[in-house]
Amino acid sequence: MITIYHLNMSRSERIIWLMEELALPYKLEKFQRGPDLLAPAALKKVSPLGKAPAISDGDLTLIESGAIVEYIINRHAGGKLGVPVSSPDYPRYLQWMHFAEGSAMTQGLVHLFLSGFMPGVDQSSPMAVAFKGRTVEMLSYIDGELSRSPYFVGNDFTAADLMMNFFFGMLTKFLQYDLSPYPNIVKHVALIAQRPAYQKAMALADPPA
Repeated sequence: MITIYHLNMSRSERIIWLMEELALPYKLEKFQRGPDLLAPAALKKVSPLGKAPAISDGDLTLIESGAIVEYIINRHAGGKLGVPVSSPDYPRYLQWMHFAEGSAMTQGLVHLFLSGFMPGVDQSSPMAVAFKGRTVEMLSYIDGELSRSPYFVGNDFTAADLMMNFFFGMLTKFLQYDLSPYPNIVKHVALIAQRPAYQKAMALADPPA
């Protein structure tokens, strides 16, 4: 059975959500951030870098949320929620699977650090203004892409949607970012929020105090 090592307010919520979508059995071990918002030292006992997500599957320990998602889909779910290489939608699926961390989360974290999360940053400096402006460009691009279909890869929910959702959550939860200028993103996020597996996973990942 797969064990998920979950840190609150982290990308490991993706893995809980994936397992719930796939209705696969798993064991959940939770870790809580300290007052400094850092992971506890105990997480290093199960994750080589002391970060989440991490899973164990027998003798295997695997880190990196995208890799874990692909591993579970291909090794344990017969490809469900993925897109076959032979499909004409495969390139689009591949793009959004990697965009989630390679572009979206990178920009999101830059925006976070330039918005007061890191003390001493002059938020009015030309560099800060320019870098935060790139978030608008990115969201406009994503919104345009979602005008084509309700999900990132056509009319069906895939792991690409699961990967991308964390970016939207980070913007709204940590930055209180207003997504209303992007109606297709708003519709997409609302559609995701209706999924029973998503609702259960979020309740498990970060239950209300």
